[in-house]
Amino acid sequence: MSQETKEKVGFGLIIITALVVLGGVISQSPIAQDVSYHSFADSRKIWSIPNFWNVVSNIPFIIAGFIGVNSFKQPGKLKVISEINTAYILLFFGTFLVGFGSSYYHLAPDNQTLVWDRLPMTIAFMSLFSIIISEFISVRSGKALLLPLILTGVCSVIYWHFSEMSFKGDLRFYALVQFYPMLTIPVMLLCFRSRYTHVQAYWWLLLSYIAAKVFEHFDAEVYDALGFISGHSLKHIFAALGIFVLLYFYQRRNCNEDSTT
Repeated sequence: MSQETKEKVGFGLIIITALVVLGGVISQSPIAQDVSYHSFADSRKIWSIPNFWNVVSNIPFIIAGFIGVNSFKQPGKLKVISEINTAYILLFFGTFLVGFGSSYYHLAPDNQTLVWDRLPMTIAFMSLFSIIISEFISVRSGKALLLPLILTGVCSVIYWHFSEMSFKGDLRFYALVQFYPMLTIPVMLLCFRSRYTHVQAYWWLLLSYIAAKVFEHFDAEVYDALGFISGHSLKHIFAALGIFVLLYFYQRRNCNEDSTT
């Protein structure tokens, strides 16, 4: 299959996925946040910190985010598209804030504190989406979409928050913002040509994200099996590990082409 054909297939899959996912979201009744979401297997209080391991396991996010943002003080350290430096910085800054937002949430888990966990996550997710669009499809498009994507993500969290406050909880659009990029990013990786080598960086990031979601789902089972750490704490560690891997490859990759269309 020629590259041109692969790209046509890619665009088709991206559009079809958008229509199917959007249609599915709209056709669903509003989905409230399940209160059991805030119940975690490991709620031990250590050194006067409630839910200790779910709190401190966010430290890797803070470290990875700080290293990423700080790297831009050394021009050329990370091999990135200079025209969208803002997107890369927001990805790492969002990761940095996730560490604090998630820690704050886990100190007293409820819908009110969960807002501060989800807001920085949407900044990181949407920035990553903009970056991959820029690197694989079009710098111009990725750059133009950065602000609308982030605003959409932030608004999805705000909408969910106010829907819960009015006792009509609706997670549908937040779910759309979180999962649609995860469905289409593999399509972009497979069907479009990257401007850079070491495309496996994004595959490793996706793999770490999937592992994190699996650990999250089996929170109690992991805790019962290991006894000293829960699936949710490992979720934080594996998700942050993906950012460390991304940083590693950003320093080592090379440019495939000079085009900046």
